[in-house]
Amino acid sequence: MIEQVVIDSASECLIKGSKVDALALAKEVIDGGNDPVDLMTYAFIPAINNIGDLFARGQMFLPELIVAADAMGAVTDLVNEVISANKTTKKSKGTIIMATVKGDVHDIGKCIVTSLLQANNFTVHDIGRDVDTSKIVEAAVEFNADLIGTSALLTTTMPCQKDLEDMLKAQGLRDRFKTIVGGAPVTPRWATRIGADAYAEDALEGVKKAEELLGICAAA
Repeated sequence: MIEQVVIDSASECLIKGSKVDALALAKEVIDGGNDPVDLMTYAFIPAINNIGDLFARGQMFLPELIVAADAMGAVTDLVNEVISANKTTKKSKGTIIMATVKGDVHDIGKCIVTSLLQANNFTVHDIGRDVDTSKIVEAAVEFNADLIGTSALLTTTMPCQKDLEDMLKAQGLRDRFKTIVGGAPVTPRWATRIGADAYAEDALEGVKKAEELLGICAAA
């Protein structure tokens, strides 16, 4: 379990927007034998979520949000490297395409979900942010994916998630792939309305829903 002092320090690093301090903290905790996924789950993810709430309430401004996101991105990259280095040869639970939809350049949340999916032994192809719907479909076909996950952080880009559902249907591919949607303005009602298979509120729920959609027991 991650100690409270680490949780408090992670929050302080992101609020200050210090990439150097955030990375130093992450390395120290991981080198101390702690699970990098626990570090993300119990320290850095709540910290970045809190910063998002502060920004939404007008208690933090855009420049501060940007540097906090940059520090969070650096920690996420480090955790991904550690997970990849320690990855076992255990059979993959499934192949997932992850993307932030066209017109949306936010990807911290998507990167966190990707990290946790990889840590839980999914094969994940993160194809980036601001991705055309056609590119998402092409990647799903190319990698023979089991599931497509899309993130939309703006209400103006949410319709791209519906476009994906429509394109899959038009190309006769809808039954081939499971779909899961997420992002700050996205809701379970929206997922149902557009015909997505699932909605995930956060990274932990994303892993759980992926396992459910692919018929995998959590303990598998």
